[in-house]
Amino acid sequence: MNKWLKRFFIVPAFFVGCLLVFAFLINLALPRADSYLTVSDLKHRSKISAFKYVALGDSLTQGVGDTTNQGGFVPILSRQVESDYHYRVTAKNYGVAGNTSQQILTRMKEKNDLQDDLKKADLLTLTVGGNDVMAVLRKNLANLTVDSFTKPSEEYQQRLRKIIALARKDNKDMPIYILGIYNPFYLNFPDMTQMQDIVDNWNKGTKAVADESDKVYFVEINDRLYKGIDGKEGVAESGDTSDTSNKKNGVLFEKDHFHPNNTGYQIMANAVLEKINATKKDW
Repeated sequence: MNKWLKRFFIVPAFFVGCLLVFAFLINLALPRADSYLTVSDLKHRSKISAFKYVALGDSLTQGVGDTTNQGGFVPILSRQVESDYHYRVTAKNYGVAGNTSQQILTRMKEKNDLQDDLKKADLLTLTVGGNDVMAVLRKNLANLTVDSFTKPSEEYQQRLRKIIALARKDNKDMPIYILGIYNPFYLNFPDMTQMQDIVDNWNKGTKAVADESDKVYFVEINDRLYKGIDGKEGVAESGDTSDTSNKKNGVLFEKDHFHPNNTGYQIMANAVLEKINATKKDW
């Protein structure tokens, strides 16, 4: 009886042992799965990487005038970067309508979530300066001259330097793209040439500050927006092309004729992407 029990247990054990040995030998003989990975597979894996994008600024970053209420140029640029560079883009929009450079700077000092996102950001876009210009306009409307903007521009440039420095406090190599301002009054007031000079001078100051630091880039949008679609000088509602009082800029929001519309935000995103494409090799 004992011999029978021994055989009952020994035979299955021997069989299981043989199966384990066979499986071990098969495992040795078969190549590992990694050996089947091609160079193309490895490149594809490396291309899909996380990318954190922070958008900071005023109403142009918030997306006022965007009828989709998705955030203006920010989601458009995010999709473009994903498509062109095969990133998984996570965008954080810190745009607040009406913010001046001082208010943006204050938020950077006080908002912990903004500070945390800036530490981890792979890209920062900044819209700033438009409300600073508007503040000078309102203050000097009766006696407005180009010289009215000289001191405010200098003070703005000092604040812009602080914004750049604070943004990079814990992220020294983060690329920063600063969008210029534009003249929304051009179509209806083309004879007000001083306004165009004011905008041009303001943008020159912004670019000068950007050029002081590595990986900080100025993005020109005035030439793309102030004349409307394809550089045309708008369409007169009355049908009289000599009448400038009723001309409509096809890239501006119809409700305020000031902020970009969906088309305008697409143009802004394209401008930033073009600058990224031209400068990304320096990141």
